[in-house]
Order: sequence, then C-alpha cells, then structure tokens
Amino acid sequence: MRNWLYKSSSLSVTSLFLVGVSLSVMIAACSPRDINNTGAASQNDVTLTFVSYSVTSAAYQQIIPKFIEQWKKKYNQNVTFNQSYDGSGSQTLAVIDGKEADVVHLSLALDINKLVQAGFIQPGWEKEAPNDAIVTKSLDAIAIREGNPKNIKTWADLARDGVNVVTPDPRTSGGARWNFLSLWGSVTKTGKNENQAMDFTSKVYNNAPLLPKTARNASELFFNDNQGDVLLNYENEMILLAKNGKKISYIVPDINISIDNPVAVVDKNVDKHGTRPIAEAFIKFLYTPESQREFTKLGFRPVDLTVTKETEGKFPKIKTIFKAQDLGGWDEIQKKFFDEGAIFDKIRAKKS
Repeated sequence: MRNWLYKSSSLSVTSLFLVGVSLSVMIAACSPRDINNTGAASQNDVTLTFVSYSVTSAAYQQIIPKFIEQWKKKYNQNVTFNQSYDGSGSQTLAVIDGKEADVVHLSLALDINKLVQAGFIQPGWEKEAPNDAIVTKSLDAIAIREGNPKNIKTWADLARDGVNVVTPDPRTSGGARWNFLSLWGSVTKTGKNENQAMDFTSKVYNNAPLLPKTARNASELFFNDNQGDVLLNYENEMILLAKNGKKISYIVPDINISIDNPVAVVDKNVDKHGTRPIAEAFIKFLYTPESQREFTKLGFRPVDLTVTKETEGKFPKIKTIFKAQDLGGWDEIQKKFFDEGAIFDKIRAKKS
C-alpha cells in the first residue's frame, strides 16, 4: 500500500484539462466534451473525428496540436480534429448510434470489441498497433479525506459500516468496471473464493449511494461537492487533480489491476471518410516518446520503454498486479459481471 500526498498550488481543479492548445491551433467555441481544433483553410484540409473517454482530455489537448504541427510540416496539409470525451461505455454507444469516429481511445478492450461486434472495427484490431493496441495504462487508487478520518488502508476497509464510497457507474463508465474488477480481484487473488468476493463487493457497493456517470464526474462529486469518504478512480486521475492544485491524499493498493486502455481505427468510418492514412499515422504518433511523455505528465503509466526508464521512481511500485485476462478475459468478464442479470445487477438488486 502506498499513501501519496500532494499539496495545493495556485491552479484550479479544472485548469489543466481545459488548457488552451498551441498558437498553431485554434479551438472553436463549443462544449467541453466536443472540441474542434482547426487550422487555416486549404484545398487539402482533412478532418479526423476522435472519440475518447473522459479523463484523457487533458493529455490530448497537448498531444493533438503536436501531431497537427508535425503533419503540416511533413505534408503541407491542415488537419481539423473533432474531439469528443465522455464515459467509455457512453462513447461506445455513441459510435454505434452514429457518431462517425475515425479513431477511438477507450477505457477497456470490451468497448472496442462491442464496436467489432457492431461491424465498425475489423477483428484483429489488437495487432494493428504496438503493445497489443494498449496506448495508456494506469492502476486503481483510493482517494481519502485529509487526515484519513476513516483510517482507510486497504480495499478491505471499504466494506466497513459507515464508509461512504464514491465510484462511477459500471453501466456507463469504463473506469467503474476497472474499479469493480479491482475490488473483486482483491479477494480472489488473495486465496479467497468467489462467494467471499461477492459478499465483499456487495458490501462496498452498499456503501456507494451514488454512481456518477463517468470517472471525471465522480472526481467532481468527491472534491467539488464534498460527497463521500473515499473515491475510487484511476491513479492518473488522482495525479492530474494534484497537478491542478488539489490537496489530495490517496492510496494505491498493493493488490491492483493493470488498467490497460486500447486505441483503434474505426475501419467502417475511415473507409467512408477516406481518412485511414492519417488515422493510422495519428495512432502511431501516440506511441512515440513525445506523446507518451505527455500522457505520463498527466498521470498515465507509459507504454514506451524510453519513457518508462525516464520516469522510474515517479510511480509507486505495486506488490501484485493482475490483468483482465486473469479474470477470464473481457468476453467472460462481460458475461459474468456486467450483462443484464449478471453479478453487478444482482448486487444492485440487493441494495434496492
């Protein structure tokens, strides 16, 4: 278990992920979730629609302008990025329902697989990018109130009476599914059985009166609205909030899940738009040290070896890390835990 404390600075909690992009890019007036980066008009302008989950927004406000600048220098072509950020599950449904994304960066492979099943992405997408298409990774963390008045030290403490837990809704948030699997695996990966895991996880969700839509919404509820005693969220989200000036204390439990976030070209849409070359180039750019450094600055653990070496010591070391594959893989996880009538629904039914 690691307890990392960050102190306030003059920045506000939202300042970093709303930071302006470089002067070479103009951001059109729009909602925080849908951002339009435009360059000067030319006959060869190209538009790329990029869809991602909520907590990646701050990183992409740094990465996308760099890609636009490099592409312009190399090909003398202006690129417009239409960006959208929301819960991973919600974004997946939005693409299926007609949001014509060229590239998706989602919280979990399960959501990419849903796009495969719906005919938007070809099977084998994992082999179309480095590192099995995992472009960012993180761990789960527990934010605690100043002074740790509830004496939270491990996952097990979240099941105690009187502990109010804030975690997003697994039905809309990929981060929430990772949280659920961390709770479940903290039991089954320590020699206990699934009945004990069911009992423990049920107690934790009984302590969660609200289930916000996204990981970002959960953070806002905990920090801005002062709801709850603990917050379950990505380690990278905790780091980002600290960078934004929040005095935040959090625990990265020693038994944890590797939160692996995939990226993919949406084949159906790039073929329709004629944007496959630039979509593939953008994904390739995300794996460069330049992009990985930007992800790492905002709390993601790097997948690039060079940046991993550069950031050695920045992140706490974890005793036991398990993966989704250790719980049967995403198809099995979906069927067992998150399908209608599966374990999560049974847990919520008990609560009601």
